[in-house]
Amino acid sequence: MLVETCLTWVKFLLGSGWLLWQFYLISHPFPPMIQQPVHVLFALSMVLLWVPLNLSWMDKRLSRFIDILLLLLVAASAWYIFSQEPRLTSHMETVDPIYPLDMAFFLIMCGVLIECVRRVVGWSLLGVIFLFVLYAVFGPWCPGWLRFSGFSLEEMAEFCTMTPNGIFGTTTITSVLYVFYFIVFGAVYAAIGGSRLFIDMGLSCVGRATGGAAKASIISSCLMGSVSGSAVANVASTGVFTIPLMKSSGLSGERAGAVEALASTGGQLMPPVMGVVAFVMAELLQKDYGSIALAGLIPACAYYMALFCQVDLEARKTGMGTIREDKTVAKEPIVPRLYLLIPPVTLVGLLCLGYSATLSAYYATLICIPTAFLRRRTWLTLRHVRDILMDAGKQAGIVAVPIAAIGLIVVIAVQSNLALKFSTRLMDISGGTLAGALILVVLGCLIMGMGLPTVAAYIIGAVLFVPALKELGIHELSAHFFVMYYCVLSMITPPVALASYTAAGLAKADTTKTGLEAFKMSIVVFLIPVAVVFDSSLLFEGPGMGILAGAVSLLLSCCTWSATIVGWLKYPLHVVERILLGSLSLGVIIAPTGSLEWLLMFPALLLFIVWLLFFRSRFMKKTGSAA
Repeated sequence: MLVETCLTWVKFLLGSGWLLWQFYLISHPFPPMIQQPVHVLFALSMVLLWVPLNLSWMDKRLSRFIDILLLLLVAASAWYIFSQEPRLTSHMETVDPIYPLDMAFFLIMCGVLIECVRRVVGWSLLGVIFLFVLYAVFGPWCPGWLRFSGFSLEEMAEFCTMTPNGIFGTTTITSVLYVFYFIVFGAVYAAIGGSRLFIDMGLSCVGRATGGAAKASIISSCLMGSVSGSAVANVASTGVFTIPLMKSSGLSGERAGAVEALASTGGQLMPPVMGVVAFVMAELLQKDYGSIALAGLIPACAYYMALFCQVDLEARKTGMGTIREDKTVAKEPIVPRLYLLIPPVTLVGLLCLGYSATLSAYYATLICIPTAFLRRRTWLTLRHVRDILMDAGKQAGIVAVPIAAIGLIVVIAVQSNLALKFSTRLMDISGGTLAGALILVVLGCLIMGMGLPTVAAYIIGAVLFVPALKELGIHELSAHFFVMYYCVLSMITPPVALASYTAAGLAKADTTKTGLEAFKMSIVVFLIPVAVVFDSSLLFEGPGMGILAGAVSLLLSCCTWSATIVGWLKYPLHVVERILLGSLSLGVIIAPTGSLEWLLMFPALLLFIVWLLFFRSRFMKKTGSAA
């Protein structure tokens, strides 16, 4: 009991210390070789405390000893950072000498980091890291175009831990400047009742409509995902309520899990937060985060529009998924709780006013505190504050550790010139054709995303695939969105689909069947990133009328593509009608807005929709054909 109490206090103190440190950095930034390492050391400490070593074959006392030893190594690393800070800050790469102490720090940091990655992500990411480390060591013996001179221990120590690259590079910078603050905001907002409000809002908006159970899941997951940005966390938080509701309306466990997995995964595409990948993209492109969030708005709306239309048409076709009227009423009235929208509205408002993402999340988090005291039911006690600080530290650590570890992959890929060689090789394999390259990139993103966090898959994909797409004439922002989108979709793509499997657990359904069901449903959204590649107006680039026309045509064609997949639009569609509707929809999705193909396809699609909705049934009756 005493040990548990002490452990709780340590978690609380470290979580509070990390929060105060990060808030202090907003107005008093430290040199990069202090900011980034301290952030990683806090993250490692939180993971070691929250995810203790737990191996079935190891004695618990030995496990506890190893945890304590690792924490002591983290403390020793902190001493190294602060004591060597003047030398590290002024270090000149490949010029200044590397000392044994530097190599010892590199080995300790990598060892503790790899063990923490194993605990929070598992062997999927760890296997990729080991593969790149082996490549760095055995580069001289690799075959063909993979061969390079290899790195010595001194070079690895310098690249990875003595400069603001590697472990302390772009990925960790993103975590320091953006990710931490949004995780804290999400934790605080959920604690004051924001997630439950979103669920009830979705239920009240569409609960009584046809297919209301699935629609409520989509709306609530979209709202929650827009501020949480994690597919698995979104499934876990909203799926607890929405999946049983869908099952009670007649949907199978596999179908309910698939809908929730898709709806939650889309949260990583929906502004303002868009998951961690949006912050990384902003850092890689050296763009303002607000511009990245704005660019993601139309594709995200198309994603949810396509999914919403699919569940609506499926419900009309099968008659299942509608909630009983007595279950559409929220347990608590919504209007008295609308004050809980103040924090997310503040967040979005500040981003629109031009505030940085960091300051926007910071002020939105602070606003959560007085907001909670606007009503007696949401008052925060000291125990609530303690739990929030502990939970925020835990979540931030679990996200920051794999982000830092990915820095090892990035620095090896760049320093060994693997990224450029891989890009050249990809173009050779695709025959220099855009279609071939896009297919290979899609397969690569989906394969890498199997079991990897989205941000890990995206960063690797950005390093390896984006240069090839740029060589083929794709706009840089479009190339990044294309890679990011398919890395996000890997969360629901078998054989390893983390969001689908999490939803299957909540639905008490077969994981493989749930994953396959989610994959079949995702066909309606798989073409959206292709549209982005061919039409940069969908990323809010270009004249306003072009952006508006592109958005309208994409949203409409996504809806008609959903009708093609379901085979229903007011009535069952014949095979010929589905083929024609699908062909026109695909043409509009792929054709750049304003091009000759678009000018032909879009009016044809509109005319065919009018025919199907208003004249087809009359024609069938007149000719005596079966509807």
